[in-house]
Amino acid sequence: MQTTNKKKVFITGANGLLGQKLVEQLVGKDDFHVIASGKGECRLPGKGFEYVSLDITNAQEVEKTLADIKPEIIMHCGAMTHVDQCELNQEDCYNSNVNATAYLIKAAEQAKSHFIFVSTDFIFSGEEGLLDENAEAAPVNYYGETKLEAEQLVMACKTKWAIARTVLVFGIAHDMSRTNIILWVKSSLESGKEIQVVDDQFRTPTLAEDLAAGCILIAEKEAEGIFNISGPDYLSAYEMAIITADFFGLDKALINRADSSTFSQPAKRPLKTGFNITKAREQLGFEPKTFQTAIGILAKQIILARS
Repeated sequence: MQTTNKKKVFITGANGLLGQKLVEQLVGKDDFHVIASGKGECRLPGKGFEYVSLDITNAQEVEKTLADIKPEIIMHCGAMTHVDQCELNQEDCYNSNVNATAYLIKAAEQAKSHFIFVSTDFIFSGEEGLLDENAEAAPVNYYGETKLEAEQLVMACKTKWAIARTVLVFGIAHDMSRTNIILWVKSSLESGKEIQVVDDQFRTPTLAEDLAAGCILIAEKEAEGIFNISGPDYLSAYEMAIITADFFGLDKALINRADSSTFSQPAKRPLKTGFNITKAREQLGFEPKTFQTAIGILAKQIILARS
């Protein structure tokens, strides 16, 4: 590791949930000079990092910004991730997820950066769960198609690359601006509201802090290739809701089982994904929190955010 000369790490999508956690964790380490970027003004708390406003869908802007910075590492987390909006606004989605990745890869090649790309379980069909890194991709929605196409660009690039695939990322943004399954279940049950939760969609839910830690391990170890970075527990959404209700001592009778066919959404969801994380454990030393432990972490963060 370089200690006197810190490695410059450039993060896209830094205002998002994962971006926030990455910046927070990287700033806490001595080895990195952190340059966070996002569209528009900085919405990150704290200090110890630089911030650059960057529209990653603008090829010239990307080229100029990264030519000036010449980062050793690029962590590309910026993307259009709302699955239904991707289905309804395909041009925007392609621009954000495929074109932007192409521009960043080109800049990474120029700077000889280690390019770390965050991808998704939605590149898979969902016919079988607990997938390893060699599973065959077959997306069932447009978001998944764009992420797969971006992955293919990364794999063909002429610089050192890694892909961190993840699943159902949850966590708390510093401004409580985002919801997730745990917050939704908790607030619904606290207000005595009945909820319908699908019992036929299975995932390995991932705490945002764990995904950030996995991406940083890839950077620190200068690892290359594809890594599954997710939580360790293979659960249905219904099971996640029950565990959440139990943790907070809320009424489970308000949780009704449903199946995916009862919900009409613009984008189809894969039924069973979830990852086998053996490779990340063995090669990176990645050790994510259980879903139960993660709820405990969120519970503390909720109290802190409100105090």
